[in-house]
Amino acid sequence: MIRYTISCDQGHAFEGWFSSSDDFDRQVERKLVSCPTCNSTAVAKQLMAPSVATARKKEATRALVMDQAQKETIAKIRELVKTVRDNAEDVGTRFPEEARKIHYGEADERGLIGQATVEEAVALLEEGIAIAPLPVLPDEVN
Repeated sequence: MIRYTISCDQGHAFEGWFSSSDDFDRQVERKLVSCPTCNSTAVAKQLMAPSVATARKKEATRALVMDQAQKETIAKIRELVKTVRDNAEDVGTRFPEEARKIHYGEADERGLIGQATVEEAVALLEEGIAIAPLPVLPDEVN
């Protein structure tokens, strides 16, 4: 979509969104574009500066996307992940082996975290061993 600043022959300015420049031209030719103030169909595009993405604009957009509810949800998930990590034994790449030992009663039950390949994770799930990945969260956003 393209946003144009448009003005009518009476000097009123307004915005319009069009799928292309040709779409704008066709609609103006058919008198489908009119001034919302005076209903004049004698309209023309105005000169516009291109929208250039800058670091500041990207940060502003990111801030808009990350509304307060989303920030609170991510904070809660972060807290949950911390609780899991604080209350589990990190067994690293031995995770599949240790999870099986617990499942089959060969080791005491305890919380585990560690690494498993996709194939190892699928095999554990197929054996009926309940596992779940811990989410990787975006960096803190102020």
